Amino acid sequence: MALVSRPGQIVTPRCEEVIVHPAPSRAEWERLADSMLLAVRPWATDTHALIHLPGPVSGSGRWSDGLEGYARTFLLAAFRLAGASGDDPHRFAEWYAQGLAAGVDPANPDRWPRFGECVQAKVEAASIALGLHLTRPWLWDRLSSRTQQRLLDWLAPMVGDDMPQNNWLWFRAVTGAFARTVGGAWSQDDFDHAIESTDRWHAGEGWYSDGLAGGAHRNFDHYSGWAMHFYPLLFCEITGDDRLAERYRNRLRLYLADYARLIGGNGSPLIQGRSLTYRFAVLAPLWIGARHDATPLPPGQTRRIGGLMLDHFMNAGAVDDDGLLTLGWHARFPRIRQAYSGPASPYWASKGFAGLLLPPDHEVWTAPEVPLPVEQEDYEISLPAPGWTVSGTRSDGVVRVLNHGSDHIDPAELATDDPAYARIAYSTHAAPEMTPPLDSSATLVDSDGRAAHRRPLQALGPGVSRSRAHWPADESWNPFHSPETTYRLGPWITVASVIHGATEVRLVRVDEADECTHPGPWRLRIGGWATVPGSGLHSLLIDLAGLDVTETAVGKDSNPLGPVSEIPVLLTDGDVEYGRIYAAAVHLGGSPLEALPELDITVDVVDVRWPDGRVDRVAMPPV
Repeated sequence: MALVSRPGQIVTPRCEEVIVHPAPSRAEWERLADSMLLAVRPWATDTHALIHLPGPVSGSGRWSDGLEGYARTFLLAAFRLAGASGDDPHRFAEWYAQGLAAGVDPANPDRWPRFGECVQAKVEAASIALGLHLTRPWLWDRLSSRTQQRLLDWLAPMVGDDMPQNNWLWFRAVTGAFARTVGGAWSQDDFDHAIESTDRWHAGEGWYSDGLAGGAHRNFDHYSGWAMHFYPLLFCEITGDDRLAERYRNRLRLYLADYARLIGGNGSPLIQGRSLTYRFAVLAPLWIGARHDATPLPPGQTRRIGGLMLDHFMNAGAVDDDGLLTLGWHARFPRIRQAYSGPASPYWASKGFAGLLLPPDHEVWTAPEVPLPVEQEDYEISLPAPGWTVSGTRSDGVVRVLNHGSDHIDPAELATDDPAYARIAYSTHAAPEMTPPLDSSATLVDSDGRAAHRRPLQALGPGVSRSRAHWPADESWNPFHSPETTYRLGPWITVASVIHGATEVRLVRVDEADECTHPGPWRLRIGGWATVPGSGLHSLLIDLAGLDVTETAVGKDSNPLGPVSEIPVLLTDGDVEYGRIYAAAVHLGGSPLEALPELDITVDVVDVRWPDGRVDRVAMPPV
């Protein structure tokens, strides 16, 4: 359901549908924020302390989910209030102040869980602290001294407490920074730990790994933007540390130069990584860059990216008939959840409204629109930090990423494949199947039809990776670790990719390995892009060397973009041959593949001759 957006009219749920304009005005963003905030009110407790939205309960439980409903929508209200300099026709400040007072009242049955009772409360505390900082004149300063002290008492146990070694360190730092400004508990050690860890996690060129996996930079996803670039600059804003802020501004400028090339012409961000149900939270670093003079993008391009992305999600069903954000990517899609995802988790998307902190006369809102990079030209770029090769094509607006560098797992740990991290290719226009290895893969299939898993991959160079084929008894996945299960080991699989426009040439070689516990036999299988009917895309997979069997796999309720999906598949006719290089053309675009490249294959090197005369030489390193 898209939301009505008319001058002078507040949008309410269950209205007729209209399309949000590609570059909505700031007033339209405000009206949409208002409608989203009003839509959650019927689900709040009488005291407003908890908001129990409908949907499956997270692993943290219903109590935690209710706090999440309050905290994440409060952050949206804070952006709305701060950007309007306190002008508050819907009395959001009063409504959330009532909930805050009840939430920190130890005698209230609807009180908020303490950190010792619910670890997830630490995440939500950061949203509350940040919201209170942004709205201090209209909310914090008007709370009673008793409520203020109770809130500080609720936050205090965060100081020095154990935290996961990833973006969570900034939840502790941000809450401590706010508490310091109002006489609460804080720790310089907590601040220093977040700052020093963030420096270690910086992998270069503005890219952050969200913590380390086995001591390595392997955790690349949208958390680099909506957490690792979001919180540090706001922390500096609270503490007034301009010198530290300059360090983060320089990194954000580098990151945003790449970020803009990862947005499709349809307004979609890359469909990769965990927490995809946060949707347009991806816009957070864009707005923070504009707010802190930390962006290389023209102001009109910033507005256009924001508008296209909002349009993309709102018109694809992100909001249901009750005006609520659903667990999904476009419409409701439960299989996109992680264990920590609850019915209020999608409201992390509130960060996508941080642009409201920019005043109406800011040039982001007034400058002429500037097209996205993919609307201006074709490009192919390498991103060394995550180990990605990026191709964008102007004719169809599709952005594709070839992943041979990161998979969010300890490189010393055999793991099951998380579809959001372990696939060879990701896009703005096609989504991974939420299944064991199938689409965008190069794997071995045993006689029972079970596919080998890829994680952990070994990056061998730009566009080249290797993995040990392994078959887990339990194929369930999670971003952080594998299930407690057993594995059967197979041979080594080396994969190389080279891309030109909309077409990738995928090269695969299988090599014998010691201590195999899976006796085989195996067939090599390559999976192409998964697409849904009506997408207007051409997903093609064509044999170039040794893959004689063509099939089409059909997915049902396994793809975030639609209830039915199709995946082209190629297989060897018989058992895979050790040492042989197999090859396929993998195409995703708005037009069909008109001409195939030619290959010159030797033992460890392949020359790819494209129809336009370009030649790419690809090395396939020996085991």
